[in-house]
Amino acid sequence: MTKKITLVFLGALMAFSGLFAVPQGAGVVSDSTAYAEAPGKSGSAFDRRITERFDSDRAMNHISHLAEEIGPRVAGTDEERESADYIQGELEQYGYEVSTQEFDIADRLEGHLQTSLSDDELAIRIGTGSASTDGEGVSGQVVHAGLGYEDDFPADVEGNIALIERGEFSFWEKAANATEAGAAGVIIYDNAEGLVPPTPSLGGNEASIPVVAVTQADGEMLLSEDDVTASLRISAVTDQTSQNVIAVKEPKGKPVEDPEIVYVTAHYDSVPYSPGASDNASGTSVVLEFARIMEAYPTEKEIRFIFAGAEEIGLVGSRYYVSQLSDDEINRSAANFNLDMVGTNWENATSLYVNVVDGAPNQVWQSASAAAERLDNDTLVLFERGASDHVAFYEAGIDAANFIRREPETASLEPWYHTPFDTIDKISQDRIQEAGELIGSAIYDFARKDIPGQNGNKNRAKSMNTKDYLLNEDESLREGTRQ
Repeated sequence: MTKKITLVFLGALMAFSGLFAVPQGAGVVSDSTAYAEAPGKSGSAFDRRITERFDSDRAMNHISHLAEEIGPRVAGTDEERESADYIQGELEQYGYEVSTQEFDIADRLEGHLQTSLSDDELAIRIGTGSASTDGEGVSGQVVHAGLGYEDDFPADVEGNIALIERGEFSFWEKAANATEAGAAGVIIYDNAEGLVPPTPSLGGNEASIPVVAVTQADGEMLLSEDDVTASLRISAVTDQTSQNVIAVKEPKGKPVEDPEIVYVTAHYDSVPYSPGASDNASGTSVVLEFARIMEAYPTEKEIRFIFAGAEEIGLVGSRYYVSQLSDDEINRSAANFNLDMVGTNWENATSLYVNVVDGAPNQVWQSASAAAERLDNDTLVLFERGASDHVAFYEAGIDAANFIRREPETASLEPWYHTPFDTIDKISQDRIQEAGELIGSAIYDFARKDIPGQNGNKNRAKSMNTKDYLLNEDESLREGTRQ
């Protein structure tokens, strides 16, 4: 709900009347305007600097470029580097001096499964503990071996690729039985419908042959024809790097000595096979719009727009960034607003969750909820959750939260999360606009003024009763437990 505040000073009224026509690159905007609401409009005058300039058409163009023109942006790949170059180019057009921060990432296995049924590769997940292959990999007939019991393997599986159904006992036992039967490789297909293959965990064991998994639909496709052949290749990818892209907006307006720092972050990488339109071209696009809009505005605080690489393999980019901050920077750090999956069109995802690692209603939550009240927006839910780049800032003692769309009753994410179906047709431009207006208003309000009693990361906001706001997550809602 918004409250009307009477303008007291004529000078403030005059400043208010000329507030909104701010073309890109127009330079510093006067900040003499009173914090007030115009008759008949939601939000404050300062909010409208964001709400009337946030352009979801621009954001959708960013999503299109990242998800459609570049596609899957796996950490360390050429596609991830191409995305970083694109982000850097956009920020430079907005007038920023942009820096990049390169860092090493862990070695990984990369797999390819080609069959005689199609020219397209099948999406696979590589078993944890799978062997890699040499050169061209292993090839042979696809031989069905039931559930993978010892007696399920026909004699002709030797030297060929065993196709095994998931279920009844562990992935490792299936792989071990296939190895004993002489199979050259193993494909495990799911026993339930799903958009992505399961990840076969071999329980800490090391297989001597390659082990991968496919979806139930792909497994049934392999079963539907006789004399299907396959080629399976798994290779180690080593000595790779990723990068963060950073643009800094210095305080403008009256001089500020040792300004506090606000971090606005989003990761731009995606998982294998996924175009990553929602996860996380959506968050990346919105943060790019924030950088464009806020460049000209005066703020009390320094704003750092950080586009993190290698989030999907363990928050590597954001943790590297925070590890490089000096003690002085840490002491001046006020808050981190992290955006991840803010634009899904899944009809059930009607809530914008504010994920906080410890569940405490910190300054980020308070700023967002205050903006939501001014804008008459009732979508926010405070939630105890890590699993995105805000964790790195929280671990350094900085108030941090992640904004993400979820289903309000079960906290579920969209069904195409981390799948090849995370495409631009799954994005709601209206929700991109809503997230941009709400989160942008919160960030600008927080950064533009010195907030009494809140001095960087030294005073976490813990006075509120967390139980009144906190919704705990049942991990079983999203994480499968089947073997």
